[in-house]
Amino acid sequence: MKLMFASDIHGSAAGCEAMLSRFEAEKPDKLILLGDLLYHGPRNDLPERYDPKAVIAMLNAAKQHLLCVRGNCDAEVDQMVLDFPVMADYMTMWTDSRMIFCTHGHLYDIESMPGINAGDVVISGHTHLYRAERKNGIFYINTGSVSLPKGGNPPTYVIYKDRVFEVYDLEGRRICGIVTDRDHSGASRQE
Repeated sequence: MKLMFASDIHGSAAGCEAMLSRFEAEKPDKLILLGDLLYHGPRNDLPERYDPKAVIAMLNAAKQHLLCVRGNCDAEVDQMVLDFPVMADYMTMWTDSRMIFCTHGHLYDIESMPGINAGDVVISGHTHLYRAERKNGIFYINTGSVSLPKGGNPPTYVIYKDRVFEVYDLEGRRICGIVTDRDHSGASRQE
């Protein structure tokens, strides 16, 4: 199974187009959106080509490929214009004998995860800072943002395949990754 994860479009038609272009190039089984789809939020500047109506049209056209959770900037009015569910606070997936807990990151974060066990994966957005690390036996992945990255980071997304989570920029260049296999000592390898 190959999955693509992305977050924090924030109404950017440019970011959404680039993300969907990478989706077409990567050819994953699903694109999991981790919230903050349409609205830029009061703390953010307007992203490049801020056009929520264009983002709505692009995402609705791709709805058969999408799974989504709600971000802190997503509201019921957004659900009224999107043709796929966007209001769940989190989603769990099981693959390779481990749980992947998908959330935006504003309600559940590295310090407050329900029912997470060693070896499980938590993947989120919200901070606009990518990461791929292991802490207390749990794998933490952050997709960064496709439109409003912070900390000098480029716009990013994540690909999961064969027990590896890799962060890429929107040009398709690999930035970092983490292997979620365990060696004989129970540790994971990080790349």
